[in-house]
Amino acid sequence: MRGIRPAKLVLALALPQLAGFIGAIATARSLDTWYQALEKPVLTPPSWVFGPVWIILYLMLGVALYLVWTRRVGGRARRLWLRLFFVQLVLNTLWSFLFFGLQNPQFAFFEILVLLASIVGLIVLALRFDKRVAGLLVPYLVWVSFASYLTWAIWQLNP
Repeated sequence: MRGIRPAKLVLALALPQLAGFIGAIATARSLDTWYQALEKPVLTPPSWVFGPVWIILYLMLGVALYLVWTRRVGGRARRLWLRLFFVQLVLNTLWSFLFFGLQNPQFAFFEILVLLASIVGLIVLALRFDKRVAGLLVPYLVWVSFASYLTWAIWQLNP
């Protein structure tokens, strides 16, 4: 068994957190104003829940990235996974700019569907070479699915 590669581990853990931080910049501008004024579905969690959940999910994404990045097997599926990982990370960040920055739940909803598809793609690819990675992504898929529902519901409740 190989040892941990500290520099790669730190970078892999930091990249998703950085994406989350960038998304938080767009979120912060509208959170206490526009977002508070929206009608929200009954299943909307309190605002304080989102930060800790995303930090944990981004840590899990970072571990998944590290496991794939330092893996020597997996071939084409592994290389495709790495590319798709960065695509989904951009999509994840973009959602915050569409929903909070542009204050456009409709556009954000259609974008989050693409994000969901990319997450499913990551899980399917990971199943080919590392089931642990696929497992790390399942909570992310569940949360983004829930976020998709919230986005759709907010769009419908606030025409």
